Amino acid sequence: MSRIAKQPVEIPSNVEVNINGNVISFKGPKGEASLDVHTDVSVNKDEKSINVEIKENSAIAGTMRSLIYNNVLGVSEGFEKKLILVGVGYKAEVKNKVLHLSLGFSHPVVYEYSEEIEITTPSPTEISIKGIDKQKVGQIAAEIRAFRPPEPYKGKGVKYDDEHIIRKEAKKK
Repeated sequence: MSRIAKQPVEIPSNVEVNINGNVISFKGPKGEASLDVHTDVSVNKDEKSINVEIKENSAIAGTMRSLIYNNVLGVSEGFEKKLILVGVGYKAEVKNKVLHLSLGFSHPVVYEYSEEIEITTPSPTEISIKGIDKQKVGQIAAEIRAFRPPEPYKGKGVKYDDEHIIRKEAKKK
């Protein structure tokens, strides 16, 4: 059994967890989420924790434990990714659930996103993506970054807040 799967998932006091067959539903201050549990894994709920147990010799137990933990964290605190636009004239703006990006192309880039995700622009060069689903928040951040990934010479492009771009030296004459 994996070391991750052995650890119980602590349930905060503001999160409500219900287990119904192979479906776990989570309810917290940020919203609601549900998770389909794999058939090779059984889930037991105590007063303040959730334990994952393996029915057969399966590698999915650690993954299920991590997914349960991410759902508990998502409905209680939520997830956030920050992107930074680096470059002259690069800017972002949100209008009516649509993100408008100016990234040095001949046309503006328009990105539509779903209702459960919240995108804000604290400044014209910053984008903040928030939501309760870690996978969706990361996926949307990766899609926005893919419009103009940072280049290694000047570092221009869309980069994650905590990303370090390895710079290359320009050609010598």
